[in-house]
Amino acid sequence: MSLNAQLAALSLPERLMLIAQQQGPLVFTTSFGIEDQLLTHHIATQNLNIQLVTLDTGRMFTQTYDVWQATEERYARRIRAFYPQADTLQELIADQGINGFYLAVDCRKACCHVRKVEPLVRALTGAKGWITGLRGGQSANRDHLVFAEDDSGRGLIKYNPLADYTRPQVVAEVKALSVPYNVLHDQGFLSIGCAPCTRAIAPGEPERAGRWWWEDEAKKECGLHVSEDGTLTRATETEK
Repeated sequence: MSLNAQLAALSLPERLMLIAQQQGPLVFTTSFGIEDQLLTHHIATQNLNIQLVTLDTGRMFTQTYDVWQATEERYARRIRAFYPQADTLQELIADQGINGFYLAVDCRKACCHVRKVEPLVRALTGAKGWITGLRGGQSANRDHLVFAEDDSGRGLIKYNPLADYTRPQVVAEVKALSVPYNVLHDQGFLSIGCAPCTRAIAPGEPERAGRWWWEDEAKKECGLHVSEDGTLTRATETEK
């Protein structure tokens, strides 16, 4: 039976336990969104050998830092932060200005690269597996997400244990388990990134409509999960 078939048949805690038994080291990157909070809860309460890390862009909401602290206090587990390289960030701001990402898509992608993509490279150095909080229902660009896939570009297996979850499922489980979550979710911020690049959404809008809202709706990704052409990285499904 393939790893994807095994994962599909399990509960979320069981999925994470099975993933933790795969060849390590394993890294879970959290942005402290509600999906990531649910995963953190199960990783921490089961004491799984999975490193918890976050990419601190330096432009996050105060409420995001609040839930970061609340999470560490709740689970008594430190979440390691990776930051942009100081020299590269200084060069970016000198070139495009403090809010240059509003000027053009290329400027925004350059900012995302400095603040997120390059730190992710360092966060995943030496890892054999990368766990994410992606769900298939988050956007059309994330449809057909699988539980485990070979990420040949990074030389690891990418795990998406929430691939088949809906947002209501995530919210219900977070509340049932009293998991700390970002209060901005209750104010219409369904997808939360950097403060200057995130707004609340109106009823009926897609979940990620509040991210980089001034850009084309079709392919709005920061670069962590996409290839150079802007499409979602979807490597060959692993058969391990």
